[in-house]
Amino acid sequence: MSVKGLIEEVLRQLKTIGGVESSAVVTRDGLLVASDVSTDVDAETFAAMSASMVGSAETAITEVKAGTTARVIVETDNSKMIALGAGAKALLVVLTKRDVPLGLILLKAGDAARKISGLVD
Repeated sequence: MSVKGLIEEVLRQLKTIGGVESSAVVTRDGLLVASDVSTDVDAETFAAMSASMVGSAETAITEVKAGTTARVIVETDNSKMIALGAGAKALLVVLTKRDVPLGLILLKAGDAARKISGLVD
């Protein structure tokens, strides 16, 4: 199986977790690697803006000398978006329902990010 196929399998496994609506793997410079976002979403724009958001958060945290960014979480009226590093070259972005508890999702997303890191680094 190709690397992209292996990454897509990791994303499929994430979607089996209750509350996870979609996910994507993007490079740190904003290129889409793989996703399972709905067809009405421009996945490439989503990838670029997600990487930009994480980069901005990392820069802000570095400026205030507050440590290393572990993840970025955005909450909206309808959902939560979690972006976390998947190695030096990639990010994993997970979209969940708004009211879902994040404990299990953060645990499984961390596991998925480590798997993806092993595939892309």
